[in-house]
Amino acid sequence: MRLWPRQQKRIDLAHARQPCERMERKDHIDLFGAAALIAFALHLSFNQVVIKVTAGGFSPVFAAGLRSLGAVVVLLIWMRLRGVSMQIPRNAYFGGILAGLLFAFEFTCLFIALDITTVSRASVIFYSMPVWLALLAHVLFPGEQLTRTKVVGLIAAMSGVALALLDRNSGQASWTGDILALCSAFCWAGIVLCVRLTSLSQVPPAQQLMFQVAVSAPILLLIAPLFGPLIRDIQPIHIAGMAFQIIAVASLGFLVWFWLMKIYPASSVASFSFLSPVFSVIFGWLLLSEEVAPSVWGALVLVASGIYLINRRPRI
Repeated sequence: MRLWPRQQKRIDLAHARQPCERMERKDHIDLFGAAALIAFALHLSFNQVVIKVTAGGFSPVFAAGLRSLGAVVVLLIWMRLRGVSMQIPRNAYFGGILAGLLFAFEFTCLFIALDITTVSRASVIFYSMPVWLALLAHVLFPGEQLTRTKVVGLIAAMSGVALALLDRNSGQASWTGDILALCSAFCWAGIVLCVRLTSLSQVPPAQQLMFQVAVSAPILLLIAPLFGPLIRDIQPIHIAGMAFQIIAVASLGFLVWFWLMKIYPASSVASFSFLSPVFSVIFGWLLLSEEVAPSVWGALVLVASGIYLINRRPRI
């Protein structure tokens, strides 16, 4: 039987996707998974420095809007090349729009926080997200009650956040920046809950991400003038930083994260999140010559240890 060119193209795309679809789901983190997750934690941590540097050329909220807009374009191209459907079920629209609104508020807060405080302080507070998610999951999800180990982790991590907030002696400390970083962590946890509690959970990862960047882009660009001039002293390094955020983080980077979540257990993947604040503080110190007070190092140890305990799988 002769196939029309469009039919043949669909079959070819289906065959091209088969290796990914046959990817075996693993019940533990292997060497490749550990290396990939460590690399991803480094990637996200380096991005905190990139955001800080890019703010020298673009105002924070305008930069966040450009990043979301650019991510929409990259995702559309990627979905087109991969043959991913653009159709979204009607019952997923509420969750998608809500996730997009939270995404817009999250990065409004985070980009401003990184503009007015240090990368080390903002990162320690921002990456406390698993703490707040664990507290909410205890109430909302029957199978995810807090164990004794998780309670110890929560106490440690929350003590670290409190220590970071109360320390006002380190360089460029800002109450506004600290509170905004904390708000962005709350929004991040809210997006995770939104995905799990609404019909958005039935939507493929690429479409979930598309919802977030497509809804947030116009909102961020519309409100950006409220936060001062859109363009500062723009230089090539700022344009390169924006391109890095669009391509390597906001679109393809998060797609890799979703891919890892599909292969490895979510709890095991999440346990590597404790590395992100560690790497962020080190990058801020090495690349930006930020002064990191002893109290911030102490807060970092408490938060990282707490996140690890929260996500550690119990031994059977």
